[in-house]
Amino acid sequence: MTGFGNRIIRAAKLDVNLYEEVEADKTAMRQAMGVVVLSSIAAGIGTIALRGPMAIVTGTIGALIGWYIWAFLTYWIGTKLLPEPQTKADIGELLRTIGFSSSPGLIRVLGFIPVLGGIILFGASIWMLVAMVIAVRQALDYKSTGRAVGVCLIGWLILLAVSFLFALITRHPQV
Repeated sequence: MTGFGNRIIRAAKLDVNLYEEVEADKTAMRQAMGVVVLSSIAAGIGTIALRGPMAIVTGTIGALIGWYIWAFLTYWIGTKLLPEPQTKADIGELLRTIGFSSSPGLIRVLGFIPVLGGIILFGASIWMLVAMVIAVRQALDYKSTGRAVGVCLIGWLILLAVSFLFALITRHPQV
């Protein structure tokens, strides 16, 4: 069964076979994008009291841009900087697997619940990180989970540095 809902559930269950399936399925790009959009909408709803309704729109646009940048960065690090002998991947494979790794983020819709909301949001972040490592390992055909963690960590550090520099460049001077 390859229905969209079934794939989301399998991705959230960290089903390695699902990540192999969407890696190979070139028609799954729209589904992967759908997962990214649904996950970001869930996060927007879950944090609407803190961020307001416009956060849903800006968060969704940001999530789509971040998804593409993350996939490209992961592709470059994983295939050029840290490949294993059997590593063979293209950007589409990473977009599809990484898109589905956002599946656990759907639980963020419950982030508005008093007291539990913060725990849910934190737990979803950890769950999504684990899914991301599995997605990267499968898309890059790694035998080593540690290498997949390394690729994710290096990518995260690069994104953090770029975000920091962007914030410095675009900040408004105090008058």
